[in-house]
Amino acid sequence: MSDTHAQTVAFVRDTMLPPEPPPVSESGAVKWLRENLFSGPLNIALTLLGLFILWLLFSTLWPWLSHSVWNANSMAECREIIAAAHGPDASGGCFAVIKHRWNQFVFGFYPVDLYWRPVLAFGALFLALAPVLFADSPLARRIVTGTAAVLTFAIAAVLGAGGLELAAIAVLLLAWILLIEMRGDLALVATLLYPFLAVWLLWGGTLWEPLMALAGFVIGFVIWRALSAYGMFAFAAAVLAAVLWWLLLSDLVARGIAAILPMRLVPVSSDQFGGFVLSITIGVAGIALSLPLGIVLALARRSDLPIIKTMAVLFIEFIRGVPLITLLFVASLLLNYFMPPGTNFDIILRVIIMVTLFASAYMAEVIRGGLAALPKGQYEAADALGLDYWKAQRLVILPQALKISIPGIVSTFIGMFKDTTLVVFVGLFDPLKAMSDTIRASFEWKGAYWEPYIFVGAIFFILCFGMSRYSMYLERRLKRDHR
Repeated sequence: MSDTHAQTVAFVRDTMLPPEPPPVSESGAVKWLRENLFSGPLNIALTLLGLFILWLLFSTLWPWLSHSVWNANSMAECREIIAAAHGPDASGGCFAVIKHRWNQFVFGFYPVDLYWRPVLAFGALFLALAPVLFADSPLARRIVTGTAAVLTFAIAAVLGAGGLELAAIAVLLLAWILLIEMRGDLALVATLLYPFLAVWLLWGGTLWEPLMALAGFVIGFVIWRALSAYGMFAFAAAVLAAVLWWLLLSDLVARGIAAILPMRLVPVSSDQFGGFVLSITIGVAGIALSLPLGIVLALARRSDLPIIKTMAVLFIEFIRGVPLITLLFVASLLLNYFMPPGTNFDIILRVIIMVTLFASAYMAEVIRGGLAALPKGQYEAADALGLDYWKAQRLVILPQALKISIPGIVSTFIGMFKDTTLVVFVGLFDPLKAMSDTIRASFEWKGAYWEPYIFVGAIFFILCFGMSRYSMYLERRLKRDHR
């Protein structure tokens, strides 16, 4: 046997060398560029073409943006400043129009001394949504609620809210945040009550009117619970009782209580709404109403009952086959013909109804796709557990179908929010067209064309991008089967 071993052989290493860094082409930015932008002839050509297009855009837009003016009192003064600073042939943006008329882009013709009311309504929206959208993330929930409360109070103060209004805002926001953190179940009740608070803040009038509207839902719920053993009859009786309350008694009771205990805010008519206050009001209402209605329509279209399925198919296909502008004209011109004489059907309410119906038809198809994507075994498992139809849908089927449908649902939300600019065709002042035309109609800002569109487009992008990012966060949080 040989007596040669590692200690007597000169070329056997007895120490480890430190690891060498990877080649430059296999790490860092160089690797990313090589794999994503220069991985082949076609990719290289597309990258160079994209860079050329970006250079064209930059070389065209940068001089206009770099010469922009933010402090001026008219378009003529803007042009004088640009000519004096950059030459008589120079051009530049006159963003002074945004500085002078930002309030019209945001609030429309809402009374200036009441700006705190829509600010509070939209700030409270984040507090209402926090227990629903961030229920599993205390840190994210606290960041959202704290930021919303601080910004709401600060903006209301800057916009001239009085001391009494600021005190009421502070008390409401602080109490709501404490409720969210200490009693999550009651915070969900506050979320359900938020729409009635928002209606009172935005339109004003007596508080008893939205409370009597809420009483109709309470009456319907009580009757449904009392007659729950009778199935669909209980639901029909609850709906009938609520409708009778709203048509016959709610207005009388509201006026009677208001005569004794008037709790009023200064009324604001719908023709004073405009700008982003109008778009966000219609968009939030449409989003909140179209999702549950879309779920019902999707379930109805997959129903085994021929009448229910046929009615759902007819509704969905009719709505999807008609442009939204047509439905808005119907809301503006024709709905009043079907109402009793003397009925005052608010134009914004009519638009919200039509936008909701339009979005719910598309939402139903998105959710139906999620239902169809579930394996048949999920339905069989729900049956094996002995669940009835509604419990199976609520506990087994819909949670999975909605998770699958998140990208399509958020895409429908974003599209519907952008479609709120179409209300210009029924005489409402949307921020993109009607409000921009109104501002340009004044002598001082005649000729300001691109600046309003850039400002409004930037705000729309921020809002839509925020919804998109939240949907991505929600998808990551719900990927439980991939963990």
